[in-house]
This record gives sequence, C-alpha cells and structure tokens, in this order.
Amino acid sequence: MSKIGKKPIILPEGVEVKIGAEEVLIKGAKGELSVRIFSGFKVVSEGGELRVIPPEKTHKQTNALWGTFKALLKNAVLGVTTGYEKQLEFEGIGFKVAIEGENLVLSLGFSHPVKLAIPKGIKITINKNIITVSGIDKDLVGRTASQIRALKKPEPYKGKGIRYLGEVIRRKAGKKSATTTA
Repeated sequence: MSKIGKKPIILPEGVEVKIGAEEVLIKGAKGELSVRIFSGFKVVSEGGELRVIPPEKTHKQTNALWGTFKALLKNAVLGVTTGYEKQLEFEGIGFKVAIEGENLVLSLGFSHPVKLAIPKGIKITINKNIITVSGIDKDLVGRTASQIRALKKPEPYKGKGIRYLGEVIRRKAGKKSATTTA
C-alpha cells in the first residue's frame, strides 16, 4: 500500500474540484489546472477532502502510480491557491537580462543575445541580478527555470553563469603558477 496515496488532500476554501471521466479540473484564486486521471484510478471528493482510490488489483506499479497521482493532485491544489516560484541568480561581467514582449533576452557573453520564449502561464520578473520565474503549474515553472539555467551553467573556477538562488557551486582551484629557481 502507498503511504502517500492513502492520505487525503485537504481542499482549502475557494478551491473547486470537477471530476470528469478522464481528468480532474481544479479551480482556485490564481487559475485552473487539469490533471489527467491514470487508468483504473478513481478520484472522490467528500467533505472538503480529495481521495484517490486505486484499482482492485494492486502490485508495485499500482502503488507507485497511486502515490504519484496523489502528489500531482496535491501540487495542482497548491498551485491554484499559492502558486510556485523559482529564483535564479546570474553572475558574470557583462551579463544582462531583459524582457522584450513575450521573450526573455539574455546577454551571457556570447557573440549574440539569446532569446527564450516565455511560455503561457509563466510570469518572469527581473530584479538586479535575480530572475524570478513564477506560475501555478509546478512542472512548467521548474522546466522553464531549468531551461534558463541550461543556457549558461555556472562554471567551477570563477562561478560565472546562472544558478538557482542559494545553490552552492563547488569551486575548483585554478592553475597555480610554478616558481622557478635559477
């Protein structure tokens, strides 16, 4: 039995849940998200709680999917109530970031500026050298932040590049100048 899957999801005030045949639609103050129902599973809403019921036949695969499906529903509920946010920090001489229309334009020391399309449902704000990626879909926020970070990963010698706020980069010692005695 899945320990995660057994626990109910408590619905905060202002969250509406519509359970369809193939998906669960969750509406909240920040927006709405839909989660596809895994085959064989049932979702029941009763008394301000959301429960996931697995199929009759249980095996390791079912238990794993049970916990995963419950976690996806919980992430959707948290997303429509509070939202998700990732912060990235960029460091380097001449590194600049700007928003032009629907694109994020990054000058990262290449011969050309890099343009990245901002997905729908994502809001990006820039404050000095910190890029904040926010939205209601946890997966989309994480993927967008990782795409931005992948443009210029932090290098271990000087620490230049884009990293998550609070991420620790292990620094390497550079070449040491050899002294010659003559």
